[in-house]
Amino acid sequence: MTQIGPTLEHPCADAYDQELCAQVRPPDWHNPRPRPTYDWLVIGAGPAGLTAARCAAALGARVALIECHLLGGVSLNYGAVSSQALIRTSRVYAEMRDAGFYGARAPSSIEVDFPLAMERMRRIRARIAHSHSAADVAALGIDLFFGTARFVSDDTIDLDGNRLRFKKALIATGSRSLLPSLPGLPEAGYLTNETVFDLTTLPASLLVIGGGPVGCELAQAFCRLGSRTIIVHNEPLFLPREERDAAQLLSGALARDGIEMHLNTTAVSVRMENGQKVVETVNDGDVATITADVVLTGIGRVPAVAGLDLEAAGVVFDTTAGIRVDDFLRTTNKRIFAAGDVCMKHMFVDSANASARIAVNNALCRARQRMSTLTIPWCTYTDPEIAHVGLYVREARERDIPIRTFTVPMHEVDRAITDGGEEGFVKIHVREGTDTILGATVVARHASEMINGLSLAIIAGIGLRTMAGVIHTYPTQAEAIRKAAQACCRTYRPRWRRWLQRRS
Repeated sequence: MTQIGPTLEHPCADAYDQELCAQVRPPDWHNPRPRPTYDWLVIGAGPAGLTAARCAAALGARVALIECHLLGGVSLNYGAVSSQALIRTSRVYAEMRDAGFYGARAPSSIEVDFPLAMERMRRIRARIAHSHSAADVAALGIDLFFGTARFVSDDTIDLDGNRLRFKKALIATGSRSLLPSLPGLPEAGYLTNETVFDLTTLPASLLVIGGGPVGCELAQAFCRLGSRTIIVHNEPLFLPREERDAAQLLSGALARDGIEMHLNTTAVSVRMENGQKVVETVNDGDVATITADVVLTGIGRVPAVAGLDLEAAGVVFDTTAGIRVDDFLRTTNKRIFAAGDVCMKHMFVDSANASARIAVNNALCRARQRMSTLTIPWCTYTDPEIAHVGLYVREARERDIPIRTFTVPMHEVDRAITDGGEEGFVKIHVREGTDTILGATVVARHASEMINGLSLAIIAGIGLRTMAGVIHTYPTQAEAIRKAAQACCRTYRPRWRRWLQRRS
């Protein structure tokens, strides 16, 4: 496998990209004069690095923040912000085509304006970049440096020839796209989840290698925008870590959108023929070829540890698993901590921010906060969305934890019916004999919003029966959660009910 990263320049270079770069990598920026020693030195200015630098500055620490590319990291420049903007536009086109289902007259013809969609994405990205600007970072008293950092000792880094010393440091370099070792792919050309947003012309056909969250999100979006879209996935179901019935619902939704799916199929080589990419695949020993204009791959991610010379600092790492940290986010060098994608299994923005706050408190405030105490929800932003928090059934069984599951299909929820979003379910797992919530999966149009109430319940220790008494606005899709809570109440026999049963 090969790690690849984004290019420094945005190929489109229109007014919105220029506005973006003016905020997150000003062309006229001059690095400050380094101080003799920093209390807190942060390498990487993605979500984790920015949060860690801001929190430390608020404590009065002397802070240095180093970024080799763009402030905001992948999330802002090539990830969640860009993909969510494009997904929203693709949903509009899907709803226009399905207007008759919603009691509206479908347009006589629907012409997708892909350049307009991408322009909107760049406009939104540039707008959000203002909250991550270099000027704002510097205004907090943080010494912001652009350049390439590498360790030269356990308390010193080299920044393009300048030495910066630190008392404590944080590595928050994030993650990079992972490119499979596929013969012929580099020669044929490809896109990753980082470079796909530089497109200005809609590809007539798009082949996505991989059926993880990002692969499914982008495949559905491009299909709805009008590309002939194919997914090649080497497992029997998409989203292999999710609940089986959730993955099956997603497969059905993607098929209805018109995506051509090849499950249990491995891409083995790529070649060019007549100006198109020909991908050779193998399924149960059968060899086939798929032709497409564009191949999208590299949608897995690995920690970005290359080039840091971590050995010089005594920091133990693995190119696949990332930097080794303990539960307090300390590395094998007691001066150095790590946070975010570079050391975590769950590569999400919110978990990166949370880990950064823990690292600051443990490093600068002598706290003893543990990563293992965090409850981390996540969501795949397909249509329907698939969100999860806590334990899966298989994980509970592996730990010999007895559980009971309460499931409510969305077609039993009034708001889901009125919205035409009956596909999906709410599934909540509790410890057997109690109403303690251990985990939940939500498959619904607004699953990313619905999962947050369940995350709060787990963190606050609110039992599922208590949630049955929460009054919801009517109608909402979150009513499915209250229905599951009411089902839990019906399984509980209070003392007065047992007394009545004995009397009868």
